[in-house]
Amino acid sequence: MDFTPSEEQAAAQGLAARIFGDLSTHERMVAAGTGTDAGLWKELCTAGLPGAVEDIGLLGLVLLLEEQGRTTAQVPLAVTCVYGLLAVAEHGTPEQRERLLPGLRDGTAVATGAFPARGGVKAVDGALYGVVPWVPWLRDATHVLVADAERELWIVEAGAPGVTVVPVETTAPWSAGRFVLDGVRGESLGTGPGACAALLAASRTAFAGLQAGVCAGSLARAVQHTTTREQFGRPLSTNQGVLLRAADAHMDTEAIRVTAYEAAWRRDQQLEYEAQALTAAWWASEAGRRVVHAGQHLHGGTGADLDHPVHRHFLWGRQLDAYLGCGAELLEELGRLIGSGRTEGTS
Repeated sequence: MDFTPSEEQAAAQGLAARIFGDLSTHERMVAAGTGTDAGLWKELCTAGLPGAVEDIGLLGLVLLLEEQGRTTAQVPLAVTCVYGLLAVAEHGTPEQRERLLPGLRDGTAVATGAFPARGGVKAVDGALYGVVPWVPWLRDATHVLVADAERELWIVEAGAPGVTVVPVETTAPWSAGRFVLDGVRGESLGTGPGACAALLAASRTAFAGLQAGVCAGSLARAVQHTTTREQFGRPLSTNQGVLLRAADAHMDTEAIRVTAYEAAWRRDQQLEYEAQALTAAWWASEAGRRVVHAGQHLHGGTGADLDHPVHRHFLWGRQLDAYLGCGAELLEELGRLIGSGRTEGTS
């Protein structure tokens, strides 16, 4: 395995880091509230970053999402790339790719996914019925990828007859909504439950990469705070308890990152990676929760300020902790997968 980014991946990551660093400021996010930063999203699309994912692969997307997570930038990058660009490119027909991909590349279309599928949507003769309690960035979406009770995938236009979107506020400011389907005509994507399993593995890997960035950003803020804040005449960072807590958070962050890299690399190499995606998602859930709690605790009383930037990392980390499965659920699913013998190269 070699996780060294290619020249194209490194260039895309560097560009993303610059754009997020310049534009995803605390002041802009306060102004955006719980909505999307439309100006930042336009800048990312103008730079061609969403469209680049088709060339730089899932590992490249993980690198981009790490940079987003460092600043908790409020843009629908993960959902558009995973549930839109990668899903259509991998499972769509030539006609679907020609029709849908251009808008997803330039940002005129935004995709999201009604996942995880837990039997809430049923398909009857091509018409979809059911409710998905919350879907990330649904209020921005033009297209929603839906998995029905039989794990078949459907593309639904957000403004189609029979669709109702009810705004929902989640822990993280993800422009979420409740998705109600009443006889909506969906467009089939892919065939059989294999496409759904592949998409779920890709999304778990991508969101693990996002969590790695959220954790890295939280830890960086904690390091900056503890090295400049003094207590009893010396920096907080010289206390052994602070050093140990920060070291544990660093190791947890690296575990999330490397498992996400492995899963993404295997997918790009066309190797089996469902077990690796579950492993990355488990680390993102269990370790991610520990890291964002540590980041807030290391700020002391400052960490209790809901308006402090570190609190945003806490909110994102807790949201990602449960999205697409919490630790116990993921571990159970991984155990069933290993027990079935349907794994390759699992350690």
